[in-house]
Amino acid sequence: MSLPICTYGNPILRKKAIEVTTVNDDIKALAKEMFETMYAEQGVGLAAEQVGRTERMFVVDIPPEGDVGEDGQRENPGISMPLVFINPRITGHTQDVQVGPEGCLSFPDIFANVERWYEVDAEYIDIEGLPQRIHAKGLLSRAIQHELDHLDGILLVDRMSHVKKAALGGKLKRLVKATKKAL
Repeated sequence: MSLPICTYGNPILRKKAIEVTTVNDDIKALAKEMFETMYAEQGVGLAAEQVGRTERMFVVDIPPEGDVGEDGQRENPGISMPLVFINPRITGHTQDVQVGPEGCLSFPDIFANVERWYEVDAEYIDIEGLPQRIHAKGLLSRAIQHELDHLDGILLVDRMSHVKKAALGGKLKRLVKATKKAL
């Protein structure tokens, strides 16, 4: 079942996520519904806050054609998708950064160039309740950082340049107004 997406202006998007203490059937069902929602909306990542929940978890599924670097080679060939990140945290990163377009399901039809670390190391609990470590590059690294921002109440609009935010001002105001009207 697909869940409704919380859009910009919904207060839950600013809440800090709460640690998951047990990976139980409810968490597994939430992950399944989050994947269904993400796929229905054609996203590559989705955090629990985006569907009105406060669990510290997100899902990611980067298609193989999206996991290609500038050299045309897969950037994360040894990582099987999809992934469920429960209680994730970044444990390291390279100094190399990438600036690229980012979208967000909570900001429909809005894109902005955002600077992110090119590679990150992260630790998390998987859907089976097992501790995992991952070294991610490129789009997967960007998705992990973006979704982890959601868990900390940080949104795409917070990562935009002031110029971009000003250029999108009218669109952002209309989105907030529509969101508040729907609440």
